[in-house]
Amino acid sequence: MLIFKLVAFPDTVAERPRRTPTAPAQREEQLMENVIVVGASSNEERYSNKAMKMLSDYGHTPIPVAPKDAEILGRTVYASVAAVPGPVDTVTLYVGPQRQEGLFEQIIGKAPRRVIFNPGTENPGEYERLRAAGIEPIEACTLVLLRTGQF
Repeated sequence: MLIFKLVAFPDTVAERPRRTPTAPAQREEQLMENVIVVGASSNEERYSNKAMKMLSDYGHTPIPVAPKDAEILGRTVYASVAAVPGPVDTVTLYVGPQRQEGLFEQIIGKAPRRVIFNPGTENPGEYERLRAAGIEPIEACTLVLLRTGQF
C-alpha cells in the first residue's frame, strides 16, 4: 500500500522560501581577489555584467576591461589588460578566440594565478603557453564557480 503526503506549494514565487548560497565573503578561509573581467559590458543582459555584479557581491574586486565604456557598475574601465594597475589574481574571459589576438602577452605580463575561459572563450592553443608562464588555464563558468564555492 502506497501512502502519499500532500504538500501545499505557495501560489506565488514571492511566497516561496529562497535558497541563497553562502557568499564567500562570509567564509573566513576565502581569499578576496582582484579579478580582471575581459569583455566587461554595461549591458545587464550580458554574462560579463552579471559576473561583475556577482564578483562584487562575493567580496572580490572586479576590474573591467573593455574598449567602449569609461565606467561599468561604478568602476573605471581599462582599455587593455596591460593598462590595469596593481596586482591581479584572476583573469576571467568573456571574449571569443577571434578577439583574443595579443591578449595573452598582456595576461602573461600581469602574471595572474589563473585565467578562466568562460563558455565560448575556450582557446586550447594558448593553454600550454599560459602553463609555461605559471598561469593555470581553467575552462569553467565564473558564475557557477562563485555559486558553488569553487572560485
